Parts: sequence; C-alpha cells; structure tokens
Amino acid sequence: MMGGMRIAWEYATTPLLIHNTKAILDTWGADGWELVTIVTGPDGNGLVAYFKRPQEA
Repeated sequence: MMGGMRIAWEYATTPLLIHNTKAILDTWGADGWELVTIVTGPDGNGLVAYFKRPQEA
C-alpha cells in the first residue's frame, strides 16, 4: 500500500502473436500497463497476456 491507501487496479487481457510479441508488450507498457503473466490460450493454442495498472481517480 502506498501511504496507507489501497490501490484499485484495472485489468486487461490480450492475445500475443508470436511473431510480434515484443511490439505488443512494448505498446501496452507505454500505455502504463504492467505485465502480470502470460498463459496458454483457452483453446490450448497461442498465448494470452494479462496486464494491470492503477485505476485513475
């Protein structure tokens, strides 16, 4: 906690294209999103990235 206040987070997910992974992650990072994890997609193929960032007040 920062200064005793709770942080409210917003979350997002996006599929990752293997041939363009760095560009996708760089774009989300530039928009203030922090990568939390990358997991296999729900169909067993591909990857899905999970991001978070503090909600704006």
